[in-house]
Amino acid sequence: MISLDPVPGPSIAKFELGEIVVTPGAALRLDPKDVQNSIARHTRGDWGELEPDDRRENDERVENGGPLASIYKDSRGTTFYILTESDRSATTVLLPEEY
Repeated sequence: MISLDPVPGPSIAKFELGEIVVTPGAALRLDPKDVQNSIARHTRGDWGELEPDDRRENDERVENGGPLASIYKDSRGTTFYILTESDRSATTVLLPEEY
């Protein structure tokens, strides 16, 4: 896995991300700029392409604890996930086949 620096620029983070890591497969296939932009969206509570019930569950977990998940597509249309651990110690960017 590859570690990323914290998301640059102003942020209205709703939760801590912990260590940000990108799996090898995601690092090979995704544009780093798309990853950075999606991580910024994730930390603001923009869950990307999640279904409405999953969005509500994430919103509750921001307030009450629990793992968080988002689904995005990069500029080439590749779907990827961003997952934040329940204890907010780490956030991982990965491809669906790496889940």
